[in-house]
Amino acid sequence: MSKVKIGGIMQNDHLARISVMGVPGRPDVAAVLLNALGQAGINVEFIVQCPDHHDEDHVVLCVDRDESKRALDLVRQIELELRAKAVKSDPGVASVGIFGPDFRVRPGIAGAFFAALTDAGIHIQAISTSISTVAVVIAADRLRDAVTAIQRTFELPG
Repeated sequence: MSKVKIGGIMQNDHLARISVMGVPGRPDVAAVLLNALGQAGINVEFIVQCPDHHDEDHVVLCVDRDESKRALDLVRQIELELRAKAVKSDPGVASVGIFGPDFRVRPGIAGAFFAALTDAGIHIQAISTSISTVAVVIAADRLRDAVTAIQRTFELPG
């Protein structure tokens, strides 16, 4: 079986994850969080938000590990305003993803990516996609294993 060609691998092993859990459904959750962090000069490098079956939102975001304490302090300051049930953090995560021009027209790329990580025993903590990328948050100490699994699964540029 031939490998699917991708444009490359993106990776960052210097991230911290902040999860804001159980926010009663409202339209401004991402705006409140990202505006507070942005006004403090903290860049959010990864974000995903989804509601659960109780109409509560859960937001997972990643910031540079060096900014994690400041970011967590800011999020905790607005935790009550958001009425979040919990705020959790993990200072030792990484993001890894793949990109390529064929992603929007070629089915199965995301599935192959997730299967490669699963076969390597890597737990996916969050997923984010776009028209040309698939990225995940994983434990930072598994980044090398993830890259190896991706290299085995996909054809990379020469």
